[in-house]
Parts: sequence; structure tokens; C-alpha cells
Amino acid sequence: MATVLSVSGSPSATSGTARLLRHLDERLIAQGHEVMALDVRTLPAEALLGADFAHPAIVRATALFAQADGVVIGTPVYKAAYAGLLKSLLDLLPQYALAGKTVLPLATGGSTAHVLAIDYALRPVLASMGPAHVTPGWFTLDKDITVGEDGTLTVAPGSAEALAQVTDRFSAALGGRTTLLAAAG
Repeated sequence: MATVLSVSGSPSATSGTARLLRHLDERLIAQGHEVMALDVRTLPAEALLGADFAHPAIVRATALFAQADGVVIGTPVYKAAYAGLLKSLLDLLPQYALAGKTVLPLATGGSTAHVLAIDYALRPVLASMGPAHVTPGWFTLDKDITVGEDGTLTVAPGSAEALAQVTDRFSAALGGRTTLLAAAG
């Protein structure tokens, strides 16, 4: 069906955000999509902070965005805003890196006080990058994500259901996009 880039903007190696994204990646793969994962924390800090557009890792990350039909952006929320690490990457991408793409914004955080971070902080930046469609996103409380000793991810039932719904809407929007692209080609 479609190629999806799943981007984790978390700086943590044990990130609930990244684990949640990988969980949703499995759902998208089961629906027939090809999913590529990008953990921004694996990109060289000197390239991100030094705005080194020509660094090979940044060039590769930019190419992943270009290759994708859809992009899932996941971020933890800190001080009512998306992660600075994610901001660093978004700043290095071309102005219209999301042109024509379908985008799903997701966020995690410790308090419902940050639930509007998607709509007031992240969505405007994503919209400025030219996507065809930014689907409704979802904010998941940290307490709703648990990882067992064996590494198994469990999402609280209410959040799991909501995440499944937004992921399925995103998938359906991708299906429509790829049908239009095939007809135009």
C-alpha cells in the first residue's frame, strides 16, 4: 500500500514514545503498509545542533522523509511543547519536506495539562511543511503505557482503543492518497 516513516522525537533510549510508535508500526504493517522507523536520538547531536544540512546522517534522514507517503511523528511533551530534539530535525528538513504527505501527530506526557501540545505547538509546524493532510492526533498519558520485564508493551484500554482509531484513520487516509497517486501516474 503506502510507505510510512515513523519518527520518534524522544531523546530517551527507553522512551515510552518510541515504544508506542513501534507498537503502532506493527498495526500499520498488518494493514499492508511498509514502515521505516527513525529515532531522532540516533542522529549525531553535532549535526542536529550545528545545523549541518550536508551531514550524511541528515541527508539520509531527509531522504527517508522524501521516500515516505505518510509520516507518523511521535514526541514526548516537555513544558507544554514537543521535544527540542524533534524541533532540531524539523528545522533541518526542507521547507516543504511533508509536501503531499499524510501526517499523524502523536504525543506522550505525564499530565493532561499538556494534551493541547499537539494542536497548539506541533500541528502548526507540521502544517507549515506542506502536507496534504494532517490527520487527528492523539495524546497518551505516560501512566497508560507500561513495559513488562520481557519488553512487552501494554497500553491502557481507553488509550489503546483511541490510538487504534487514529492509526486506522491515518491508514485509511494513506489508502486514499496512494489510490490518487496511482490514478495520476
